[in-house]
Amino acid sequence: MGSLTIRIDDELEKDLDQLAKAQHRTKSDLAREMLRKHIAVERFRALRGKALPLAEAAGYVTDDDVFRDM
Repeated sequence: MGSLTIRIDDELEKDLDQLAKAQHRTKSDLAREMLRKHIAVERFRALRGKALPLAEAAGYVTDDDVFRDM
């Protein structure tokens, strides 16, 4: 398993501490979860960026276009 060291400002550290205590989790657990979610969102955006031109070329511009053909 790899490791990562980051510097955060005092306010962010305070917020992270409070959240960790409220959820009975470690700051590391929360940071891993947040990183995973962020990476998933970025991957989705990248895929959407690749798929959107193909969808538009096929006539799918709005949700209604998709539902029309379903």
